[in-house]
Amino acid sequence: MEQTLIDPASFARLKTLIYDLAGIDIKPGKEALVSGRLQKRMRELGIDSFKHYLDRIAADPEGDEVVLLLDAISTNVTSFFREAEHFALLKTETARWVAAGQTRFRVWCAASSSGEEPYTIAMTMMEAFGGRKVDLRILATDISTRVLEMAKRGTYAASAINNVPPDLRKKWFVPDGDGRLVRVKDELRALVTYNRLNLAKPPYPMKGPIDVVFCRNVMIYFDNQVRSRIIGEVRRLVRPGGLLCVGHAESLSTLQGDLLNVQAAAYRIPG
Repeated sequence: MEQTLIDPASFARLKTLIYDLAGIDIKPGKEALVSGRLQKRMRELGIDSFKHYLDRIAADPEGDEVVLLLDAISTNVTSFFREAEHFALLKTETARWVAAGQTRFRVWCAASSSGEEPYTIAMTMMEAFGGRKVDLRILATDISTRVLEMAKRGTYAASAINNVPPDLRKKWFVPDGDGRLVRVKDELRALVTYNRLNLAKPPYPMKGPIDVVFCRNVMIYFDNQVRSRIIGEVRRLVRPGGLLCVGHAESLSTLQGDLLNVQAAAYRIPG
């Protein structure tokens, strides 16, 4: 099937479907990008028109194809220690809380993708604990069951840990297979629980209180209405004095409210 541009009616229908399913706001001008990505799925399924493909999605909105569609139109770009300033802040704040006597820590990584971010959070906090005995649990969520399965395995190309400091590479990773892969040590993996969660569909099942939320590089896909609901849930779940980190390319703008700006793209919950 030759690549063709999605027709206006199908694009409008896709926009509505994706927004209703996941809160993702596809902007005008994305027709060519969307067309190419959808047609790859359509070829694999033997479907010859955008209409028939969207009919399939609409007929089974909870099915596996929805996950593959969302994977196709979004970009799961992540890495260990991405936007490292946030992890420096996390280490400083964690050490401060430990020094004040806190022994229980709960963290939510709201867009975990393939696991690099939650494992970086785990490494950072374990280093900040300095060997003290604490109760740490990290909840990592994503809408994509595909990337969640990758994250649970905790296996990566050896080159993926190039940004991890050498001492942490040695401490938290082991060679896997023929040496081209590495695996996160079981001790670190045990700190992270992975669950599917649709950020566009609050209220979320967590109860809190949570100390830190990483919700980075995902709100760019949402409009202000969905972002506002996410921030509302963060406010409900995070304890006063806790932290929210968003992507450096994201701005809370009018949604910030009384959140206290700590540093670029990092906020403290007041109270």
